[in-house]
Amino acid sequence: MDISGSQMIIEALHKEGVDVVFGYPGGAMLNVYDELYKQKYFEHILTRHEQAAVHAADGYARASGRVGVAFVTSGPGFTNAVTGLATAYMDSTPLVLISANVAISLIGTDAFQEIDAVGISRPCVKHNYLVKKVEELPRILKEAFYIASTGRPGPVHIDVPKDVTASIGKFVYPDEITMQTYKPTYKGNSRQIKKAVEAISASKRPLLYLGGGIISSNASDIVQKFMKFTGIPAVETLMAKGSLRYDEPLLLGMVGMHGTYAANMAMSEADLIIALGTRFDDRVTGKLSEFAKNAKIIHVDIDPSSIGKLVDIDFPIVGDAVNVIEAMLETANGKIDAKDYQDWRELLKKYADVHPLKYDDCDTVLKPQWIIEYVGKTLGENAIITTDVGQHQMWTAQFYPFTRARQLVTSGGLGTMGFGLPAAMGVKKAFPDKISVNFVGDGGILMNIQELMTAIVSNIPVVNIILNNRFLGMVRQWQTFFYGKRYSQTDLDSQPDFVKLAESFGGIGFKVETKDEFKEALDKAIESNKVALIDVRIDRMENVLPMVPTGGSLYNMILEYKD
Repeated sequence: MDISGSQMIIEALHKEGVDVVFGYPGGAMLNVYDELYKQKYFEHILTRHEQAAVHAADGYARASGRVGVAFVTSGPGFTNAVTGLATAYMDSTPLVLISANVAISLIGTDAFQEIDAVGISRPCVKHNYLVKKVEELPRILKEAFYIASTGRPGPVHIDVPKDVTASIGKFVYPDEITMQTYKPTYKGNSRQIKKAVEAISASKRPLLYLGGGIISSNASDIVQKFMKFTGIPAVETLMAKGSLRYDEPLLLGMVGMHGTYAANMAMSEADLIIALGTRFDDRVTGKLSEFAKNAKIIHVDIDPSSIGKLVDIDFPIVGDAVNVIEAMLETANGKIDAKDYQDWRELLKKYADVHPLKYDDCDTVLKPQWIIEYVGKTLGENAIITTDVGQHQMWTAQFYPFTRARQLVTSGGLGTMGFGLPAAMGVKKAFPDKISVNFVGDGGILMNIQELMTAIVSNIPVVNIILNNRFLGMVRQWQTFFYGKRYSQTDLDSQPDFVKLAESFGGIGFKVETKDEFKEALDKAIESNKVALIDVRIDRMENVLPMVPTGGSLYNMILEYKD
């Protein structure tokens, strides 16, 4: 079948089962958008900024586990999208971004809206392509979806010159892809697995250290089975929240800079760490020379470049978490007894009892932790939570009762403010029957506030809960602790009227200052089935605790702040 490059793009997305694309048109992308107009295979959501288009595709992918797709045009259309690509890359999100460029004959001439898109995207994508011939396009599109969704997932960028989108060629879409230079390892080495199990059997204080790879590989169930069989306690990174239920007795909570006391002490005192799908991020390890210095380390990851990158590994295992843990369970049968770790579990329970997560609740001012807990208790499993970045993100990780994988969608590695609202739109498109709730700060909400228009026009009802302390809260907290309360450019006391702002876009807004007002506002927001902003005036000076200062050791936590 001879069709244009633009038609090939549409047909390929149809064959890949894509049901929604987020994007923004432009001159170089006109051929593609013309074909988009004619097709009925999938929905297109017109965002109001290219960064938001990629974040929305990212949110869709994280919540669903499917590949998210975005379209952008050349020049600033693409450069606006780069933050979205980098966000997806840092957190291993499967995503395909298709950008347009000037005609091949104009590349390198500084033509209008020309940019070296593949050069710019190279450091922040799993792979990228510049399509030079229309005949290449079917194979490249198939490869892009394959690469994005296999191995360690990640974003793939395809840059298509305008004349390629207009050229006519034969469309033969491959049924499958075989790439000599890309062959992910899914099955772990049996000898290494045997050694790892022997190390577990010999240990007295083992600890499961769960990362975002558990979510990516859909390994929550097998991890739960392994944990119950062995009786080994677990800690989660931010990206692994929801991999275990919040009320799982063996779960010690989040580990790292704002992790629980029990989780950080467990990491510091373990004699064996079983790291599953995690990359030993600096926010987790703290001071590397002090990190788990008495422990041997088993590291399981599908990405071989992550193993041994930051810490010395005693038992490296490359493979998919599900396959490796299943093999470990088979090997461990009869060799590991949960009773052997009873003393270790009791010690960690004491740590959890001595310094639990807590806050001083009161009736005179709203505490953000109470807001998050109330939303969790009220909405439970019916909600999927997105966050922006800052204090509210950490409070959400600490206090929201997550019950399943993919219930939290947040920017971890890049820490991208402005992520929450567009990601919440992507979540709602993936799961229209769920309640999409975005916890956001009063600083972050303004970074992509234009997407309220997208959500309203496209009928994507998301509930945005602004934890408004009229500060860039996390930066303010650092200034309070370490910079003598010199609040340089963090005071946001001058803010728009968020209620009127929501209404001006066509949504609904609420300003709340008491618990009863919040309860009523949340009920009305959900019942309305409209795009909502709830402006919650919280304690301005509330801090996120515990806290490990940058470069500090996990066991040296700030547990309370004294003026």
